[in-house]
Amino acid sequence: MTGAEMIVAALAAGAAAGSTDVTKSAILDAYIGLKNLLQQRLSGRDRAQEALDAVGVGADQWQALLSEDLAESGAAADKQVITAARRLLSLAEPDRATAASYQMSADSAKGVQFGSHNTQTYTFS
Repeated sequence: MTGAEMIVAALAAGAAAGSTDVTKSAILDAYIGLKNLLQQRLSGRDRAQEALDAVGVGADQWQALLSEDLAESGAAADKQVITAARRLLSLAEPDRATAASYQMSADSAKGVQFGSHNTQTYTFS
């Protein structure tokens, strides 16, 4: 999952909120924190600001617009933004947050395994 994909997923999850009052409060705090960081990072980008305001309404529209601006502005690679998005995802969708913590590139690799606690044996002759 790219940084932009994680941020968009976190915003969508935060907009949906949790099921208990305590969960909702924690998610709402994390959601507001992420949106504030993004508003600062995306200042001057009217389209991105409009997309942030539309989070949760017409998901297809705001996600595509925001993803592009996140990448162009560098927000998708900003460590503070990524940390805030990961925190929000971990509160709202714990399983998805775990998956988002792995980011790998194996473009030219051979014999690669993904996941945790794997074993691979090589035999050379």
